[in-house]
Amino acid sequence: MNVELSVVMPCLNEAETLAVCIKKAQGFFERENIVGEVIIADNGSTDGSQQIAKDLNATVINVPQKGYGSALRGGIEAANGKYIIMGDADDSYDFENLMPYIMKLREGYDLVMGNRFKGGIKKGAMPFLHKYLGNPVLSFIGRLFFKSKIGDFHCGLRGFSKEAFYKMELKTTGMEFASEMIVKASLKNLKIAEVPTILSPDGRSRPPHLNTWRDGWRHLRFLVLYSPNWLFMVPGLLLMLFGLITSAILITGPVSVGNVNFDVHTLLFTSGFILIGFQFILFYGLTKVFTVENELLPKSKKYDRLFKFINLEKGLITGFVLVIVGIVLSFLAYSDWQATGYGNIESTAILRRVIPAITLMLLGVQIILFSLFFSILGLKK
Repeated sequence: MNVELSVVMPCLNEAETLAVCIKKAQGFFERENIVGEVIIADNGSTDGSQQIAKDLNATVINVPQKGYGSALRGGIEAANGKYIIMGDADDSYDFENLMPYIMKLREGYDLVMGNRFKGGIKKGAMPFLHKYLGNPVLSFIGRLFFKSKIGDFHCGLRGFSKEAFYKMELKTTGMEFASEMIVKASLKNLKIAEVPTILSPDGRSRPPHLNTWRDGWRHLRFLVLYSPNWLFMVPGLLLMLFGLITSAILITGPVSVGNVNFDVHTLLFTSGFILIGFQFILFYGLTKVFTVENELLPKSKKYDRLFKFINLEKGLITGFVLVIVGIVLSFLAYSDWQATGYGNIESTAILRRVIPAITLMLLGVQIILFSLFFSILGLKK
């Protein structure tokens, strides 16, 4: 008979709790009349976990590459089921109550997430920092960056179809595998649902493999690096906009706020804000092309329009125009200096031409170089 459900458990020295997890999953298959299998993705156990799984008729897949993500990917790829439910083998998740996941998967959802905050977190099941800081903050960032409605980004019990798994094209090897799954599913517009899930205390006597700060940072780093909009575009636009507005005001003359006077020296800093902000925006463009062309992020209609709007010819023309304007302003400033007999520049009017001239020339050169590199990255198109 065709296997409908594969329950995949990553395993690294889980001898204390592995048997009870396998028995619960097998009991669920029997009670609900589901054709299923249990896959144990072993990541190098030395406590006899493999034999425990074999004695209970579970399939053991040896995954040599270390890491939570590596183990799960190896187990999922070896699974025969139409649907996959993955969960930790530490007896913190109830494998006897998987029907809410199956029902959503049968309805056509690609990914079904558990939500421990809705289902209930038993006393001692989640450390204080994870419950009130780590999970809420990282889940909020995930929802903000990727427009996802998932309330618990890091629930270890989740289900998905085998077809959806291959669509997600997951790459990471560590704990951030959990975040990558939601991010990729959101970016690829897969159908995602959420069901309440109860989290119980870890049944093992040893500490968990999860490292609070190291793995929390890996999750955060992944979310930020996979969102060039928030990493580069938004900060760049804000910084450049602030620089443009303040520079435009200071070019017309000094500004006094109370007893504080802002003049050409401040104009140097505001011009610097423009250049720094523009660098952020350029990095956004380069990162976007690199990640899409290397299949790290999905291609979209907006991405195709990017190449119609930005190309080598437009970039070269814009860059050279800015450089020429900067040179013209430089000659005007030189004329003013010449009129003083090439003496000490005491007039701030000359600096009000010199600073914008240098800024425009730098922007022009950056645009020219960016256009060349942008075109090289997009040669496949």
